[in-house]
Amino acid sequence: MKIGVIADTHDHFDPKIRTLFEGVEHILHAGDIGLPWIIMELEAIAPVTAVLGNTDTGLQFKETEVVRLASRKFLLHHIVDVHHPDEKVQHRIEKEKPDVVVFGHSHKPFIQMLGPTLYFNPGYAGQPRFGYPRSVAIIHCDETDMRAVYHDL
Repeated sequence: MKIGVIADTHDHFDPKIRTLFEGVEHILHAGDIGLPWIIMELEAIAPVTAVLGNTDTGLQFKETEVVRLASRKFLLHHIVDVHHPDEKVQHRIEKEKPDVVVFGHSHKPFIQMLGPTLYFNPGYAGQPRFGYPRSVAIIHCDETDMRAVYHDL
């Protein structure tokens, strides 16, 4: 299974996303979406699970979502301090025991195994600014393996 992972679009949909996410079976958006049309664009590619970011107002999404894809449990939450998560996030991670925690906010790609859990940030997909690198990712899952590939925007 191929899972598209994106965060921090901030009301910008890069046209390259359509090509990069071609063939994905599900898309995870880790918050700071912008306006709802971003999700509609993503839904034209594949089903989407999305969470609210700290700049999202008036959207009908939750702060945290848990979804099972390719026999793995993914927990999405926008702001996750990997080494010192706040109490609410830590409690949810302990309760759900996800295989993967997907987050955004920092605008920086991040991938690290902590114990049995992969912590994953696809990077920043919003408007080009300040020369920051922009990226999305695809997580490839099968019965025995899971690997992530970053794609520059």
